[in-house]
Amino acid sequence: MAFTIDEKLLPATLTAQPMTDDEFAAFCAEHPDLFFEMTAEGEVIVMPPTYSVTDARNGEIMRQLGNWALHNRRGTATGSSGGFVLPSGARRSPDAAWTSKARLAQLDSQSLRAFWHLSPDFVIELKFDSDRIATLRKKMEEWIANGAQLAWLINPEEKTVEIFRSNQQVQAVTGAGSVTGEGPVAGFVLELARVWDPLG
Repeated sequence: MAFTIDEKLLPATLTAQPMTDDEFAAFCAEHPDLFFEMTAEGEVIVMPPTYSVTDARNGEIMRQLGNWALHNRRGTATGSSGGFVLPSGARRSPDAAWTSKARLAQLDSQSLRAFWHLSPDFVIELKFDSDRIATLRKKMEEWIANGAQLAWLINPEEKTVEIFRSNQQVQAVTGAGSVTGEGPVAGFVLELARVWDPLG
């Protein structure tokens, strides 16, 4: 299903036929320069590659989360190339996520080698220049509705972290030097200085 979209038109939403996990993986592999997600309604969202500075920010987030997960040993950290199939049927790839080993133990060996059919316990999404904040907020609500216990939306432009929890109002923290995990990631602290300024 090869196609060409002018990068100026991205992100874009396409209508597609239903796909199995293998078919979706093959579709993504046909277009290695683009990133794809799929909504619960079956629409394919096409996103451009991220700017280098955004990737540096995301790399810093993954470094800190990965180091914490390594020492904590109760779960696994994954990055933006890792896909999840949510209970709603949506296929999503958070910028960073943490999933408990107890929940992963419920998947069989074949499922562990493919897209994980669950929502991570904890999700971080990083706003890119091309992202619409309203769209990202809906995505955060989708994570929570599908089982994530905690989700952070990080907006470097505003130096703001929006914290999403189940059945609670969204909490916005602006200009903070760090943000502290709770619930499934209690004890994790994300230091924000190098997220705000990854070149500093």
